[in-house]
Amino acid sequence: MTSTSSPVRTLLDGTRLTEHRLRVPLDHAAPDGEGLDLFAREFVTPEAAARGEDHVARMPWLLFLQGGPGGKGTRPARTPAWMQEAGSRFRILMLDQRGTGLSTPLTRHSVLRRGRAAEQAAYLRRFRADAIVHDAEAFRRHLGLQSWSVLGQSFGGFCTLTYLSLFPDSLDRALITGGLPPLTGHADRVYQATYAKMAARNREHFARFPEDRDRLDEIVDHLRRHEVLLPDGSPLTVPRLQSVGMLLGGNTRADSLHYLLEEAFVAPGTDALSDTFLHAVHQQISFAAAPMYAVMHESIYGQPAEMTDGRGDTGWAAERVLEDHPEFCPTRTSPMLTGEMILRHHLALDPALAPLAEAADRLADVDDWEPLYDLDQLARNEVPTAAAVYTDDVYVARELSLETASRVRGLSVWETDEFHHDGLHDDGARILRELLHRTDASAGARDGRADASEEAQAPSTRYST
Repeated sequence: MTSTSSPVRTLLDGTRLTEHRLRVPLDHAAPDGEGLDLFAREFVTPEAAARGEDHVARMPWLLFLQGGPGGKGTRPARTPAWMQEAGSRFRILMLDQRGTGLSTPLTRHSVLRRGRAAEQAAYLRRFRADAIVHDAEAFRRHLGLQSWSVLGQSFGGFCTLTYLSLFPDSLDRALITGGLPPLTGHADRVYQATYAKMAARNREHFARFPEDRDRLDEIVDHLRRHEVLLPDGSPLTVPRLQSVGMLLGGNTRADSLHYLLEEAFVAPGTDALSDTFLHAVHQQISFAAAPMYAVMHESIYGQPAEMTDGRGDTGWAAERVLEDHPEFCPTRTSPMLTGEMILRHHLALDPALAPLAEAADRLADVDDWEPLYDLDQLARNEVPTAAAVYTDDVYVARELSLETASRVRGLSVWETDEFHHDGLHDDGARILRELLHRTDASAGARDGRADASEEAQAPSTRYST
């Protein structure tokens, strides 16, 4: 396993960056087989650096796991509020999860080189949360750390539960924002919950902006009467238009849907969609920059049949469950906007995804997934863990999140209706302070119990740096 680190660099605000590269196996169960490159950036705030190298060397580490699947590590020009807050006590490692960013990329080109659809699907199976966690462990060892903390946003929270399942002794604490996955049950449960959440979010938005509902209906009618092409030459259909509802997933993005719709037509009363609108829609719905997100989205819920109500395959759950929610049917006069629902239609019409459509079909049929979570280990969890659960989150449903929280020993939930899925980017400093306070309290209580029985137990070195 080879590794390198770059010279130190700085951002405009003085944040210190160090780049780390590491070679890991494609399959961690076959360490002598094919390999992948991993990339991560280390962030040290200017305030921490100003206190000297000895201080920085003693700081504990925080691994950040980004959302997705297929999301690369954050690339800030200036550190966001949550990183400033975290950087006051941690060195932050921002991992480009395998397949993303400067790690060995997963693209239509790299997947197609694997051969037939069956071989492509087999390759894609190596990019799930369990592999990402093994990669993180390789980085921890590379940095010479006995343990570290982890912060998982959205899909990164899913990975964090896998980390707690597989390598709890490597974690000082676990922080999760908008990312408590269902531990059991079929993917259908996820979409039954999130379609209902999206319907409520649609009603909320159109109550705020009733003119948006009228404008959206005009656009839908236009698409039914005309062939409209996006800048990449692909057709804009009603189902593809509906997916701009992804913007409703956050406080910081919801209003941008209003701005998008208000510029839809060239001029009031005209019957031509503007280039401004088509360009913005293309940027929102194209998966050219993140093909993993679409191709692998439902596979993040893939579990053995005994954990999923007897059905191991995901079987295009979002598409199937859509039939139970006719308000989203694209043939309706006023269809609602969808969210994190990937349909076969999306893959077939996106030029970046169409070559991978057969591989995606193969993934949807997989019925022998490896488990992502160890339910027994989570039930006896001792790692201080806290999660922010957003009451109206349209991507990760509150009800399923709370169900999961009840099955993880000692997990402290902070539920709030002030934020949506992008809370970490909305007021990340406040959210992080709350979660750190909860895990500090949990760690203190645990250490107190350990102190009371120290005569009977060897002293712990868990928090050594």
